[in-house]
Amino acid sequence: MNKRTDRSSACTAARLRHGTTYRRLLGGVACGILFAITGNASAEDSGTTTLSTIVVEGQGEKGVGPDRTIVARTSATGTKTDTSIVDVPAAVSVVTQKELEDRGVKNLQEAMAYTSGVMVDEFGSDNRYDYFRIRGFDQTALGTYRDGLPARIPAWFTASRVEPYGLQRVEVLKGSTSTLFGLNGPGGLVNNITKRPQDQFFAEIYTTLGDGHKEVGADVTGPLDKEGVWSYRLTGLWQEADYGLDYSRDDRLYIAPAFTISPDDGTSLTILTDYSRRETNTARGLPYGFALDPDTFLGEPDFNYFNTRQTDLGYLFEHAFDGGLTFRSSARYSHVTLDYADVYIASTSPIANRSAFTVDGVADRFTVDNQLQYDASWNGIESKTLVGVDYTRDRVHEDIKYGTAGAIDIFNPSYCGSSCITLGPYVNWKVNNQAVGLYAQEQVTFDERWILTFGGRYDYIDAKADFPDWGTSDASTDGTFTKRLGLTYKVNEGLAVYANYSESFQPLVAPTANGYTVSGTLKPQEGQQYEVGVKYRPDSFDGLFTLALFDLTQSNVPTNITPLIQSQIGKVNVKGIELEGKVALNDRWNAVLAYSYWDAEIKEDGIAGNAGNRPDRVPRHIASAWLDYTLPGNGTIGDLTLGGGVRYVGQSFGDTANTTSVGGYAVFDAAARYKVSDHVTLAVNAKNLFERDYQTTCYYGTCYYGDRRSVLATLKYTW
Repeated sequence: MNKRTDRSSACTAARLRHGTTYRRLLGGVACGILFAITGNASAEDSGTTTLSTIVVEGQGEKGVGPDRTIVARTSATGTKTDTSIVDVPAAVSVVTQKELEDRGVKNLQEAMAYTSGVMVDEFGSDNRYDYFRIRGFDQTALGTYRDGLPARIPAWFTASRVEPYGLQRVEVLKGSTSTLFGLNGPGGLVNNITKRPQDQFFAEIYTTLGDGHKEVGADVTGPLDKEGVWSYRLTGLWQEADYGLDYSRDDRLYIAPAFTISPDDGTSLTILTDYSRRETNTARGLPYGFALDPDTFLGEPDFNYFNTRQTDLGYLFEHAFDGGLTFRSSARYSHVTLDYADVYIASTSPIANRSAFTVDGVADRFTVDNQLQYDASWNGIESKTLVGVDYTRDRVHEDIKYGTAGAIDIFNPSYCGSSCITLGPYVNWKVNNQAVGLYAQEQVTFDERWILTFGGRYDYIDAKADFPDWGTSDASTDGTFTKRLGLTYKVNEGLAVYANYSESFQPLVAPTANGYTVSGTLKPQEGQQYEVGVKYRPDSFDGLFTLALFDLTQSNVPTNITPLIQSQIGKVNVKGIELEGKVALNDRWNAVLAYSYWDAEIKEDGIAGNAGNRPDRVPRHIASAWLDYTLPGNGTIGDLTLGGGVRYVGQSFGDTANTTSVGGYAVFDAAARYKVSDHVTLAVNAKNLFERDYQTTCYYGTCYYGDRRSVLATLKYTW
């Protein structure tokens, strides 16, 4: 055992037995002093046996993973500190790396498809972005984070999708989150945790094949030196695929090198880099009210692409000082380019021209978050104080051209090629958005049962959009203070009840607020949420169950009159219930159960008169269930795991007038995995197993169909 392993095992034992006491002493204190302080407690244990158990379990106790099973125990998203999920006074769902692999997840929407409080893939065959709603509110543009830093869509189009093979966790924090994370919608956020270098060697290589799908990938990590000071990780994949439809594609290249230096137990610096190239197609919709084959394509095959390139460079730094003080800093620079071309029908008349446009986009983002955490205890009271400042700057340049394409018969499409497309200048804008946030949070534990969490944050937003061709510009500034208050009572170590009040702040920054309104300018949106819930983590098996009830209101809510013109309908309220359970039983049974009920209503609407209606694209009921069971091998035959799941989304409306109804649907998935040997595994994953044709939504007179059946076989070798 090298000196780093010796040191890590000893300190892990102290951490698990003393919680925040360990963190208070970690920075700069030698492990010999730590053992002197904790010696009496350690002497009560049975030495070697206890130490071995603690080291194994400690690997799954990190607030960012990786996790041994589908059940996560801690999270750093709910409070920006490593906190047991049971102790967080808010609903938090975690999709671990094991669950991502077991279900054969290929995008972020699939990752969250079995999560309570979340609706995904509402635009079905539109695969430009990862669309998702949390608690009834669309969080696609602002609700995506990576390693705690924003990865939002800063303007209209220029953004790339997350590569799930590069993640070791997907965490969903539900409810208003602005007190910690700044400008965001009231529904919540998804925080994607990037794979990081590990202290122990691990490697895998795989290939995935299916109808219209070829893919290879590899992931290798481990220490670079005997002392374990340096460690690395290299993750990558190449994919050539389609979505099972004519004129569709899903080609990807992803490479992510990462390095960590940890000279002592209180200090670590991780460098995270990646390059992602994705070549896919545009939105694919059909006109409302016509019985057309879902395979029908009404665009132009050679003018149908949404190609992105993204490069990221970032770091994660942490240092623990003496006396319970810890400093953390994380930052990331992202560069995204977009090459986008589309033709879509503007009229169902066979003699009417179609619309065409292109987007040439470039986006640069720099974001940084600096935190200072102080842990202390006195007279049976544990305190965890967090203060921080974060900054994000988005610069986007989009050159959009607009025009027409030749007519098409929707019942008998015939394509005319690029010669029938005419384009002219439409808008050329440069967007510069800056956001600064100052925040503070206090977590106080009384009598080991009561946990009071409260905090506040002030955000200042400076946004500007320049239109060089028009000689005009649009600027807006907003600032606001948001707060959060939560209380958790632990009936015992595994059972807790909680309540919280939280707020959100969502400014409609340029170019969204540049005057494309019916009248006036768009005001910042504000949200308030009340929530109560119960969390249960049993002692007898690995599981986590959550029940949450919430009442969430957002004011100054905009809606689109046309794709370019917005009005603010006033106020939307969503009351709901969420149930979620995750169980990993005896290394054989895995189960994920989720149900959501959304009672959504437009409370105020001063223009269209839709008060009392349900908001568009918000179903009442969402439910899902996944179950898999492993048949153990006998030495000659390997383990065989069989699994299946169902996802249900209830009826919704495609407009706020509630005149366009979209029926509910249920989709079935399945999986089988056979352990050929200790190092080789063969898996088959099927999505939409029975190939049901279903509409996910009908919006602006266009209906979108869900993804077709996909059956993929993966052969993986690990060592």
